Amino acid sequence: MSESIQESVQPSLADVNPANPKLFSEERILPLFEQMRAEQPVHYCKDSAYGPFWSVTRHADIMAVDKNHQEFSSDAIFGGIMIDDDIVGDPDGDFFVKSFITMDPPEHGPQRKAVSKIAAPTSLSSFEGLIRERTQGLLDTLPVGEEFDWVESVSVELTTMMLATLFDFPFEDRHKLTRWSDVTTAEADSPIVGSQEQRISELMECLAYFKRLKQERKDGPANFDLVTMLAQDSVTADQPDTHFLGNLMLLIVGGNDTTRNTMSASINAFHKFPEQLDILKARPELLDNMISEVVRWQTPLSHMRRTAMVDTHIGDQRIKKGDKVVMWYYSGNRDESVFDNSDELDITRQNSRNSLSFGFGLHRCLGMRLAEMQMRVLWQEILKRWQRIEIVGEVERVESNFVNGYSKMPVRIIA
Repeated sequence: MSESIQESVQPSLADVNPANPKLFSEERILPLFEQMRAEQPVHYCKDSAYGPFWSVTRHADIMAVDKNHQEFSSDAIFGGIMIDDDIVGDPDGDFFVKSFITMDPPEHGPQRKAVSKIAAPTSLSSFEGLIRERTQGLLDTLPVGEEFDWVESVSVELTTMMLATLFDFPFEDRHKLTRWSDVTTAEADSPIVGSQEQRISELMECLAYFKRLKQERKDGPANFDLVTMLAQDSVTADQPDTHFLGNLMLLIVGGNDTTRNTMSASINAFHKFPEQLDILKARPELLDNMISEVVRWQTPLSHMRRTAMVDTHIGDQRIKKGDKVVMWYYSGNRDESVFDNSDELDITRQNSRNSLSFGFGLHRCLGMRLAEMQMRVLWQEILKRWQRIEIVGEVERVESNFVNGYSKMPVRIIA
C-alpha cells in the first residue's frame, strides 16, 4: 500500500502520513517522528491507504494507551493490533482471524494462558542447551573473511530452527514457518505476496498443515510444544479455524520476526557504533543491558494499534469512539525526554529496559525472555570467536510500517 512521498526538509504535519512503508524501508521515518513528538505528539492523518488514524509518538502517551484496555481495544472485531485492517480481515467477509493478542478481557486471558507455560522460567532453562548447541554449530560454519548475508545465513536460520522446536514442527519443512511469518505481516500489494488473495491462499495452506498436526496430537502424549498445548487445552482444543489460525499467525510472527530482526540489528548497531563493541568486550557483564539497548534502539515492531471504545483523551487531544489509534513504539523509544541522546546506541544506558518494544499491560510480549536468551547466547558465542563483524555492502530494510527489519545485510567476519 505504498504511496508517493513528497520530499521535504521540514514537512507540514497537516498532510503527513507516517504509516507510509517507504518511510521505514528508506530510513526516513525517525526525523519525522522527532518533529511529531515536538510539534504534534498526538497527530491525526485524515487520509491514508489504511483510512484515517491517530498517531501517538511520545513515550508516556504510548504507555498510557497500552495499559488502558478498557478504553482502547485490541479486538479483531474492531481491526486488531495493526494499522492494516486486512491483516485480520473482515468479520463479515470470507477471511477473518482472531488471536489472543486481538482479544480483550475476559476472552484474552484463558487463550494466552493455554500457551504461556512455554515461556516459564523452567521452560527457558530447558531450551538453553539446545539454543547454544545450534548457535555454536551454525557460527562454526560461517566463512570467516568472506562476504555473506547475515540475515539469511544467521538471523533467519537460528530463529527458524527455534520456531520449529517450539511447535515441534517437521524440521525438514521449517522454512515454511519463515515464509508464513513474512506472509502474515505483509501488506496485500507488497512484493512478498502481491495481492490479498495470494496472502489468504498461503495462510490457508498454513492452517491446513497445522490442523493435521493438531489432530495428530489431540489425544497423544502431553508433549511440551505449542501445537500440543493448543490441541489439548480445554479453551483452545475445539476453537474455530479463525481462532486457531489467528493464534498460529501470532505465535509464528512473535517467535520469529522480532528475534530475527534484533539479531540483525545488533550487527548494524555495532557497525554504526563500534566503540560500543569495545566497551562490551572490556565489560562483558553489560551483555544483558546491551541486549535491552539494542531492542530499544532497533524496536523490532514499529507499532501497535488500538481502537477507541469511548470518547476519551490522549494527553490534551480529544479522541472519538471508533477512532483508530496507532502507538508508534519506534518513536517512543527515541523520546528524548526519556532517553538521553536517544538516537545513539549506549550499552551502559541506565534505563534501557524502559523500552516500549515488548509492550505493556495485558499484551506484554509473551516470549520476551526467550528472545533475550537467544540474543544472549548468540553474542556470548560471537565474543568467544571473533574481533568484529563488519557490514561491507548496502543494507536492505523491509518495506513495512509494522516489522522494523532487514531483508539483506552483507557482512564479513574479522577473526
